[in-house]
This record gives sequence, C-alpha cells and structure tokens, in this order.
Amino acid sequence: MSKVEEFEELRPLLFSVAYRILGSVTEAEDAVQETWLRFDGSATRPTSVKAYLSTTVTRISIDVLRSARVRREQYVGPWFPEPLLTDPYQDPARAAELADSVSMAALLLLERLSPLERSVFVLREVFGFGFDEVAAAVGRSEAACRQLLVRARRHMQAGRPRFEADREERKELATRFFDALREGDVVGLRELLAADVSMAGDGGGKAPQLARAVVGAENVARLLASVFPRMAQADVTFEPREINGQPGAVFRDRDDKVLHILALDVLDGQIRTIRSVINPDKLGHLGPVADAWALDREVRQTRRQTT
Repeated sequence: MSKVEEFEELRPLLFSVAYRILGSVTEAEDAVQETWLRFDGSATRPTSVKAYLSTTVTRISIDVLRSARVRREQYVGPWFPEPLLTDPYQDPARAAELADSVSMAALLLLERLSPLERSVFVLREVFGFGFDEVAAAVGRSEAACRQLLVRARRHMQAGRPRFEADREERKELATRFFDALREGDVVGLRELLAADVSMAGDGGGKAPQLARAVVGAENVARLLASVFPRMAQADVTFEPREINGQPGAVFRDRDDKVLHILALDVLDGQIRTIRSVINPDKLGHLGPVADAWALDREVRQTRRQTT
C-alpha cells in the first residue's frame, strides 16, 4: 500500500487514541493531522507503520494535553469533553472497553490522571497494546509503565461509572425522558430521575449556562420542565442521538444550527447525571453553531410578555 493508504487505514485508531487522551475532537483531529505530516515527511520506512503512527500520535497528544491542562484550570465553569457522536474505531474484541472509555463520565475521570498515566491507561486498558508498545509510545521503560498503569487503575476504579449493559433499555428510557421533556411533564421527568441526580452545563463563559449544578430529582425535573417548553416556543428542536456512547440529543435552533447537546448517564434504570455542552467552541465539529445568547434573550423576552 501507499503511505496514504496505510495512514487512512489506521486513521480511525489514531483519532480514537488521541480523543481519549485529549477529550477534544478538534485537538484529536489536529494531532492526527500532525502525525500524518511527520509520517509523510519521514525519509525512512518504519518496520511497523502501526507502531510508528501510534507512538507519534500518543506523544503529540501528551504534549498537547500538558499545555491544555493550564487552560482547563482557568476554564470558566465546569469543563466537559467535546461531544463525540460516533467513534470511528471499532473492534468487536474490545467493544466493552471502547464504549466505556468514551463516555463523558469516564473521560472526566481520565482528567484526574497525569498525561503519562492517562496515555498508558488508554493504550493498555482500552486498546490492548502490549507493554512493550506502550513503553515505546510514551518513552518510558516497561517497568515504569506498569507502575503508571497501577496508579491510573486506582484512580479510575475509585469513581468508575457502570452503565446499563442493555442498550435497548437505555434507549427506551431516553425516549421516555425526551418525550416528557418535550411536554414539560414534571411528574414524568421525576419518575425517570435518580433521587440524587445532578445536572450541570459547560458554557465556558461563552454561552448561557447554569450558575451551578442542580441536584435532586424534584429540582432537576422542575428546571427541565420550565426551560425546554419555552425554548420550543422559540422553535428549538432536538434530535435524540448517542453522545459519547450514551443516550442524549442534539438541540438546534430554527435555522438548524447546533445550540447544545444533552448527554445522560443511565444506571439501574434511572438517569443519574445530565450534562449539557453549550460552549460554541466545542460544537463546531457538529455543524454551524447557533447564537445561544440571542436565543436566551428571545426566550426571556417571550417569558416576560407571557407573564
């Protein structure tokens, strides 16, 4: 195969590795593109193209993550990963690990790890790389990588989410949730929410968002039932979609521009966490982005007129 063909065959894997290390679609795409430039500019042919490209994208991602950490520490409000609608890499033998590791809950847990711990965990636990391959990718000895993995596992297992295994059950629950949301049905929403459910939004200071997390089934149900019917009056619509492998929806304005996404964590037949990403910088890869501030003003004006 030509260089281009070899690279394109491995692109899904490279993106999936980079996304799990970085938690950002745009940064992962940039890391993959930089990997191609280095591969294309290399005068020598690597013995293993997969090993070379995996090592390159991992090292680029580690460098990007180190600089991104500074920005995330200064981030306005909660920081959530950029939403991913479809993971391009599929491996039936590791389907469970791939699905679990791409959820927003898992990616937020990965944020607690150092860049090296995160990279070792992703390569070894998620993608099943051998310790020799992991060591080569992160530039550490195999013994050091084993220690990094032990620490990473400890952090991840302390708060690791466990989601419903039955996808159809999750889908049915999500359908009921969005039906109740569309109707502004407080009772219907409350029945689907765990007693300690929490809801938070990521606006990054660039879009309207919740001042703080809302906790409790009653509080969350009433907030949802009051806000979304008013948004519907402003012609906001939503399309149920999987967000990072979990039930969710993409919300759009009257011009079909992306307003925000909503992602649900489901456990034991109830919704445990609701996350909204409305920061326009994190939505551009989904299509043209709506003006959330303008829509917020319209909704408030409509509410005042109704009152």
